[in-house]
Amino acid sequence: MRRLKKKIFLGLFGGTVLLLGAVRLVCPEVTGHVEEEETPAVKDTCLTRETTISHTRDKDVSHVRQADTAQGVSLPSVEQDSAGRRKWHPVLSVPSYAACFPDVQDVQIAAAKQWGVSPVRNRQEAERRRKELVYIGANPFYCIDKGMTHSIPYLVPRASHLLSMIGRNYLDSLYVKGIPLHQIIVSSVLRTQDDVARLQQRNGNATEQSCHLFGTTFDICYNRFSTVSPPGEPERRAVQSDTLKWVLSEVLRDVREQGRCYIKYEVKQGCFHITVR
Repeated sequence: MRRLKKKIFLGLFGGTVLLLGAVRLVCPEVTGHVEEEETPAVKDTCLTRETTISHTRDKDVSHVRQADTAQGVSLPSVEQDSAGRRKWHPVLSVPSYAACFPDVQDVQIAAAKQWGVSPVRNRQEAERRRKELVYIGANPFYCIDKGMTHSIPYLVPRASHLLSMIGRNYLDSLYVKGIPLHQIIVSSVLRTQDDVARLQQRNGNATEQSCHLFGTTFDICYNRFSTVSPPGEPERRAVQSDTLKWVLSEVLRDVREQGRCYIKYEVKQGCFHITVR
């Protein structure tokens, strides 16, 4: 009788162990511990404007910080969730480029005349007017287009500060969104009267009353960006231009809504046309 009870007990105990083991395999969350998945690398493609950019690996982020330190760029800290993991901001872009950046020539030319210098005749005269203009050819927050032939890298101090702020805000925004850093490219700045005359020979739509004559206006490309790579390492793979454009549009919308500038979205020229205010 005792042996029978012992066999029954052992049988029930063994069956219970097997049942619990099966439950744990099927539903691991009942044990109160679930292994964390490895954080995926940043994806270069975005299917919609509401796409949330995935996490970058900690190693990749440290390389980005090294590159920024070498260029004199100080980046903000990234928020963390309750578990201490990095929390990245989503990429949202703007509802409509045309609606968010509608500032036409008449609006921008009035601001250019208010805040700018008198038109510069030629490049030699621009050199002599250094007290009125700031040289912007070297800056850690943006790049000057190497192919820029019909303008020179000078702005009035007010516009120079605006451009630096946009470049800095753009790098900050990329970083908190977990996107590899890229600098904006400035494709047009101050035009002399000689530059405008030469441009009219090539482009019949070029106007003599260009905002670029007053040192208050600059163009930023939205289809080309300069990749920031860590020193001594292979060049980083560039992120899809649409993603970078969406982030840039967020930054420019915020700056415009703060009343700092006028912006026109230029379709044919592939740039944002910006005048300080």
